[in-house]
Amino acid sequence: MPNQTSVTEFLLLGVTDIQELQPLLFVLFLAIYLVIVAGNGAILMVVISEPRLHSPMYFFLGNLSCLDICYSTVTLPKMLGNFLSSHKAISFWGCISQLHFFHFLGSTEALLLAVMAFDRFVAICKPLRYTLIMNPQVCTQMAVTVWITGFFHALMHSIMTSRLHFCGSNHIHHFFCDIKPLLKLACGNIELNQWLLNTVTGTMAMGPFFLTLLSYGYIITHLSFKTHSCSMLHKALSICASHFMVVFLFFAPVVFTYICTTSGGSMDQDRIIAIMYSVVTPVLNPLIYTLRNKQVKGALSKLVKRRF
Repeated sequence: MPNQTSVTEFLLLGVTDIQELQPLLFVLFLAIYLVIVAGNGAILMVVISEPRLHSPMYFFLGNLSCLDICYSTVTLPKMLGNFLSSHKAISFWGCISQLHFFHFLGSTEALLLAVMAFDRFVAICKPLRYTLIMNPQVCTQMAVTVWITGFFHALMHSIMTSRLHFCGSNHIHHFFCDIKPLLKLACGNIELNQWLLNTVTGTMAMGPFFLTLLSYGYIITHLSFKTHSCSMLHKALSICASHFMVVFLFFAPVVFTYICTTSGGSMDQDRIIAIMYSVVTPVLNPLIYTLRNKQVKGALSKLVKRRF
């Protein structure tokens, strides 16, 4: 693939231009990154090592934890390094690689959240057929499909962005390489790239979001009419509410960034919103998905006792 640009590197301007805040932000984001890795890593270890958690729900939860570790690792280490460095450069192909893996893992997580909502729909609304519908082979096929779809969605954007001509400024007003800030630096026609961002990425965001809404809406309707036990209804609704919180925290900033303000919007605003879905959501996922889960908490406690 020929490189059609005179720019060999980009400069990431980061979260803020205020130098006095850099050390404080370094400590803050380092702590957040360690919590993301430790929290999601613990869930991943428990799901793999505990036989009682070898079920579809925890299989997908393990995939989510793996995604969150990788997703935050794409952006946070480079951001942390830039907080302590005066030269915030990233090579052209390093930038394209970061863009690819960011969109690969992000779109995979969007699809996975929809699959997890479907899993809860089958478990609650079709309990007698749950093991038949969500058998290990089907779960593996769904997970593989989600990962492959995310990869090719990101590959499309990384190829199209790498073919753009960058002839002017190389200053990216962001803390990582993303499509929107790169399109602002490109020379020449970017209509096709803009259309792909609007249409394909918009579909990748809104499709799983509406499927997730549909699944949880059906669950709530089913429980309201079929469940006569108030305690069971309250428990199921609380689980659905916590799961939907994850969905909202992930999808709302994504929709706002890539759909609502695709052609405009402040880059400072985009940076703040990007922190929500690339930093805040991965750190909250372990808490939200395990805080009320007795099986996971019990398995974590057992694992800690076994280690120490």
